[in-house]
Amino acid sequence: MDRLIIGISGASGVQYGVRALELLQPLPIETHLVMSKSAELTVHHELDRSVEDIRALANEWHPVRNVGASIASGSFKTLGMLVAPCSIRTLGEITSGVTSSLLTRAADVVLKERRRLVLMVRETPLHLGHLRNMVAVTEMGAIVAPPVPAFYAKPESLEAAVTQSVARVLDLFDLALPETHRWTES
Repeated sequence: MDRLIIGISGASGVQYGVRALELLQPLPIETHLVMSKSAELTVHHELDRSVEDIRALANEWHPVRNVGASIASGSFKTLGMLVAPCSIRTLGEITSGVTSSLLTRAADVVLKERRRLVLMVRETPLHLGHLRNMVAVTEMGAIVAPPVPAFYAKPESLEAAVTQSVARVLDLFDLALPETHRWTES
């Protein structure tokens, strides 16, 4: 069975990572979740569910301080990692290679193993340092995919816009979902 790591950092938009876990449940994909402490705090402000409920959506949950977890090793085969949302701090750690948690260590491992790393960077406006980090991480092999709504999909709710954004980034792992609206195909 294929595996995918889902990282949820402390930026606003934790619902992106949660929706990814929900969309992956019917697929034959083993999900491994790691959440930053800031993400756990953000959950309480943005969602009407508990951190424990979110952890239960994943096949495996890894504490952010457990740098000895399976996902911290290159020998643990995965399709890659989605960080949804990706805070600017998380982006900076990944770009520098100086990681302070399992979330950023797992992303670093994905890059060193030349696997797919997709970062749903959630920040605006951006200053030059943010942009330079995005360029650098792209040059390292990651894909920066901010959650930008596709209005051609005519989302009828915030949830529909979130679903479309997440379905598109899961597409980057070659995971086709019926929820994905494609230009001129839907």
